[in-house]
Amino acid sequence: MPERGPKNKLFGGGIMSENSTAKKENLFVRLMRRWFLDGMSYMALGLFCTLIIGTIIQQLGKIPYCSFINDIVSSGGKNMAMSNPIVGAAIGVAVAYGLKHKPLVIFSSAVTGALGCVATYGAGDAAVAAGPAGAFIAALVGAEIGGLYAGKTKVDIILVPLGVLLSGGAVAAFVSPVFGWLLQQLGVFINMACERNPIFYGVVISVIVGMVLTAPISSAALCAMLGLSGLAAGAATVGCCVNMVGFAVLSFRENGWGGLVSQGLGTSMLQMGNIVRNPRVWIPPTLASAITGPIATCLFRLEMNGAAVSSGMGTCGLVGQIGVYTGWVADVASGAKAGITAFDWAGLLLVSFVLPAVLCAVLGALFRKKGWIKDGDLKLD
Repeated sequence: MPERGPKNKLFGGGIMSENSTAKKENLFVRLMRRWFLDGMSYMALGLFCTLIIGTIIQQLGKIPYCSFINDIVSSGGKNMAMSNPIVGAAIGVAVAYGLKHKPLVIFSSAVTGALGCVATYGAGDAAVAAGPAGAFIAALVGAEIGGLYAGKTKVDIILVPLGVLLSGGAVAAFVSPVFGWLLQQLGVFINMACERNPIFYGVVISVIVGMVLTAPISSAALCAMLGLSGLAAGAATVGCCVNMVGFAVLSFRENGWGGLVSQGLGTSMLQMGNIVRNPRVWIPPTLASAITGPIATCLFRLEMNGAAVSSGMGTCGLVGQIGVYTGWVADVASGAKAGITAFDWAGLLLVSFVLPAVLCAVLGALFRKKGWIKDGDLKLD
């Protein structure tokens, strides 16, 4: 993560300097990187430690005689959910920590994150909780404002939490509900569009979310904020799997078994430096995503009806596959699905592991033969 440097001075002596425009652009880029790359990356860690692991524990609790596991981590008898204030608190702490704020700012951000998460747009049955998106924006604003003066006063113990809570709380009350609602509506549109045109959107979603996972952006946070479900979430899951498994296989010659595990079960983001040096290495996984996405949505009708955040995790710790299975179990329990068939399992294994590996191996061999990918281009440090 980038270290915080000295404050930029865009103006000197009341007269705009010659390079002030360049400084402004540089400041804008730094802020965008800080807020949306660093901030969202750490937000994903907060989601993983609450929503994702809570979903996994919930499934473990369904094993005979293991229900006590689920009871241990439930909140007031309720399992982790998108609008659970515990999730918001974890996001708030993760965001403030990721932005390298001081302890008082970090701890205060637990409150603003929780407030932003439970903030609602509308009333009654039509009320929509802001969820992770609301928690993120409230925690971000509160932490950045508190961070402006943290450590610079003799009464930080009062002024820092006061500033964080007042600013973050105001955002949670007036901005988070609208911000969360807009993202959820965008997610609803994507979900509906994928149902109506699974071929086109299977390609688009698979490619975009897969690339987001490999780029220094949090695909898990993106999917959670959009609330992806159904076929759209299934396509997102496939895109992430293709990038992770694809790069693991594509770079096996350079990185061996260690690289296979670290990328296939960890993250393909490890390849970002190599992608910058030779963008062509990203083409095989991208093409494989475009091929595998519509196969998942049209042939196997792969859906992710578990936690939306799981659709942005791919094969990382097998969270994506666990999320798909969780959705199957929930659908069977509700009567929406008759049962889990061998065809379901075959489809999940094929689009998550087999096709990504085969397609990227074939495309990688062709690219190496043409000289577009050379030995060492995918070597991990």
